[in-house]
Amino acid sequence: MRVLVTGAFGFVGSAVGRRLAADGHEVVALTSRPPEAAGRPRFTAEVRRANVRDAAAVAAAVSGTDAVCHLAGIGRVRESFERPAEYLAVNAGGTAALLSAARAAGAGRFVLASSVTVYGVPDRQPIREDAPLRPANPYGESKAAAERAAAEAAGAGGLGLACLRIFNAAGADGGTADTEASRIIPRVLAVSAGRSPFLEVNGDGSAVRDYVHVTDVADAFALALAACRPGACAVYNVGATPASVTDIIAAAREVTGQPVEVRRNPPANEPAELVADCTRIRADLGWAPSRSSLRQIIADSWQARGLAGQRLRPAPK
Repeated sequence: MRVLVTGAFGFVGSAVGRRLAADGHEVVALTSRPPEAAGRPRFTAEVRRANVRDAAAVAAAVSGTDAVCHLAGIGRVRESFERPAEYLAVNAGGTAALLSAARAAGAGRFVLASSVTVYGVPDRQPIREDAPLRPANPYGESKAAAERAAAEAAGAGGLGLACLRIFNAAGADGGTADTEASRIIPRVLAVSAGRSPFLEVNGDGSAVRDYVHVTDVADAFALALAACRPGACAVYNVGATPASVTDIIAAAREVTGQPVEVRRNPPANEPAELVADCTRIRADLGWAPSRSSLRQIIADSWQARGLAGQRLRPAPK
């Protein structure tokens, strides 16, 4: 298939593009970055440029494709409180524009990158896909709105859709690691490398989140794309390894051989646990994560960031 991958220069999008290209698909990489900033994708692809909020540009980008994997968007939870209208316009409005363009162009399959944030703070753990959507921040609200647009598009006929609710993608793929400083694993490794003096931890570090290797996320996209059926909108959790902040720090110390100095803050008002029930994606698609142990995630990220083998600061005496 000829597949448009939006956000193809990003952390998860580049992994998805690589996987689809390896599977023999003809990938069209969509980015809003200017040529001088974007570079080249780490896979063979035609590059098109458009902002997902520009309906005409999106329509031109989708033209001639058979399917869309939509990963473009903005995704910082704290920032979303400051810019809620922009988050809604990009994440929900951009999705709606792509869905409309895909239907008009006859691209029959559409896989949407959604997020654990659509659940908010569920009553039960692990979280199943039938849990109520009660997002607790504007980012989560924008992703829930994108999912509603996808369901409506499927109901209107012509499109087969899948929404992948990704928990915490991490690790590295094809030499591309997650460098987003708001996320815990990049922050821990920055301390391991001596690039940050200490790691701030809220409370005792016992809060548990679900982590999944970005390569395993790419596998989920490939499987979901193949399984899309016209008129249906399937929803799947994509998670793998529950781990606390304390677990991550311990694994980073083991992998890197470097200390991680911790500064404790008062406990934050946050869920104690957010863990995925992935029974559905395993049963329906045969998806099984292969690289998502916590040690593998951290080792791959450390290696891809060019940190392994470097002479780092000595451990404090």
